[in-house]
Amino acid sequence: MTATQSKHAIRFWPLFALATVPLIMVLGNSMLIPILPQMQQEIGISKFQASLVVTLFSVPAGVIIPLAGFLSDHFSRKIVIVPSLLLYGAGGIIAGLAAWLIDKPYAVIMVGRVLQGIGAAGTAPIAMALAGDIWSGAARSKSLGLIEAANGFGKVVSPILGSLLALLVWYAAFFAFPLICLLSAALVYFLVKEPKKQGRSQSFRAYVGSLKKIFQKQAKWLLTAYFAGALALFILFGVLFYIAQLLEETYKVADLLRGAILAIPLLAMCTVSYVTGTKIKKNIQLMRILILVGLTLIGAPLAVAAFFKNPYVSLGLLVITGVGTGLVLPCLNTLITSAVQQAERGAVTSLYGSVRFLGVAAGPPIFGALMDTPKLMFLIMAGLAALAVVLAFFLLKLEQGGGGSDPRRYEKIEQERKLLTRMKARA
Repeated sequence: MTATQSKHAIRFWPLFALATVPLIMVLGNSMLIPILPQMQQEIGISKFQASLVVTLFSVPAGVIIPLAGFLSDHFSRKIVIVPSLLLYGAGGIIAGLAAWLIDKPYAVIMVGRVLQGIGAAGTAPIAMALAGDIWSGAARSKSLGLIEAANGFGKVVSPILGSLLALLVWYAAFFAFPLICLLSAALVYFLVKEPKKQGRSQSFRAYVGSLKKIFQKQAKWLLTAYFAGALALFILFGVLFYIAQLLEETYKVADLLRGAILAIPLLAMCTVSYVTGTKIKKNIQLMRILILVGLTLIGAPLAVAAFFKNPYVSLGLLVITGVGTGLVLPCLNTLITSAVQQAERGAVTSLYGSVRFLGVAAGPPIFGALMDTPKLMFLIMAGLAALAVVLAFFLLKLEQGGGGSDPRRYEKIEQERKLLTRMKARA
């Protein structure tokens, strides 16, 4: 198989290895959400302190991700991904040992969660950038759709897995992280062949300068895409936290059943993400339409949920929100990873990953603070989703061949440069 053919053909094992990375990353929060109420009781912490178990994982990840993106562009993707997975696992060991051996373990658990967050910074966003390096065209959109589906699959199984592990002991989930991370690191190291870097690595100053030029030309649509991705996950994790608390406090639903209930909207998101990734190919206008439809499906059920107090009605509406999220995220992934050349792809993709993490971080504490006024909470979130629809309609205008705002233009430039490099090498 030639280099050109391989860019357009998806090989199973490299994609499988890369797909384990975001799957593991999402376990960091989703596996713990159903056991947070039990954790509150076991170690005597408040609802706000419990929400910080998610926040203090996601905030460090969001802050460190841009640095991880630069390092992956400057050195290599795998040099960042593999050690990050190992650090992620080490944080789980620290949190688990603290919960097991210390009488008041909350502070040390938070240290472990921060370390896990730092490790998570070098996982999913860099895996997305590496997929963008390995494949191009329709194969790129399909591979990124499958990676997003793996992310969604992780969200589906993780509440159930977390609840099952909690049947042994509530902190067992922390000890699951190092085992899974070690397996993923080995798969990436041995099965993924990273493409050779094109050209010399930039200095940090030149690198920042090139990013400034990208945002000067494409700031409107890139920032809109970043906002849409962050908002989708902010709402998803916020509502999941709200329903988990409601099922525990008001309806006394058992841990395992609670995890299964929370997995339903995530299954909808996972399924739609997979189908979307396989269908969008390189059709930029279709991606724009699906983003607008998806954001509408995220926001409209929230406006309806404002007038219902039953958690099962809210759950049914959240399934529709999950469908919307499944439409939005694969399209954004493809647009953003295709927006720039290989040399800057890690940073631009990582900035996107950063705002996604910050969205996840903000969801549980903000929804937790607004739980006593659910009508106001849902109406505010529906308003934010409506704002995202308006911004996407006016600013996410990506014309085929439309100059600086067309991600396909950068892919074409990259392909032409590689062809010129090969011709020079033969000469």
